[in-house]
Amino acid sequence: MAILEARGVHKVYETRGVETTAVNGVDLALEPGEFTVLYGPSGCGKTTLLNLLGALDEPTRGTVHLLGRDLGQLSSAALAQLRLHELGFIFQAYNLIPVLTARENVEFVMELQGVPAGDRKARSDAILAEVGLAEMADKRPLEMSGGQQQRVAVARAIVGRPAVVLADEPTANLDSHTASALLDLMLQLNRESGVTFLFSTHDPMVIEKARRRVRLLDGRIEADEREA
Repeated sequence: MAILEARGVHKVYETRGVETTAVNGVDLALEPGEFTVLYGPSGCGKTTLLNLLGALDEPTRGTVHLLGRDLGQLSSAALAQLRLHELGFIFQAYNLIPVLTARENVEFVMELQGVPAGDRKARSDAILAEVGLAEMADKRPLEMSGGQQQRVAVARAIVGRPAVVLADEPTANLDSHTASALLDLMLQLNRESGVTFLFSTHDPMVIEKARRRVRLLDGRIEADEREA
């Protein structure tokens, strides 16, 4: 059974009476444990599709299903809970809270989930150690490099034990060495913990390491290739 699925999804934006179709009839099903990349030229619809799949935006037509639930049939409160418990997000700009330490940034999701304080600290310290940042737990974002901040963002995305992690251009602001190390970390988490990852990217290194590659062009799926 697909863990996340788009069925006939369209997204049309209107600006000053002019319509632009960003996503045009996409059918896409992700199986549990996949490591998938969405790629294609700028403006092909990658980020828009990722936002639709992550319930950050609503399709103009078509449906998105997460764990068998039609997102279009859920209330705003139910969608917020689904995003909180079942989806992890990694953004290009990291989106860490600048006044919080690395540990506090990671704990924030669990606090929203209602996890007790003692459990939050234990889990955040464990996940920061897993991403190689145990010694940075008390540092704030401005005291960390870009690669370290992105690792905190990865830790925050997975600490809540989501069904799917969505990553929008996660290596865009990183040098090639740091980006490669981050990708290896996410591959390890995918293999060892079964976390399902879906990326949007221009980065050839991300595309190469993905086990499933979905190419978008003009809002449509042009190719969908899986490794044997």
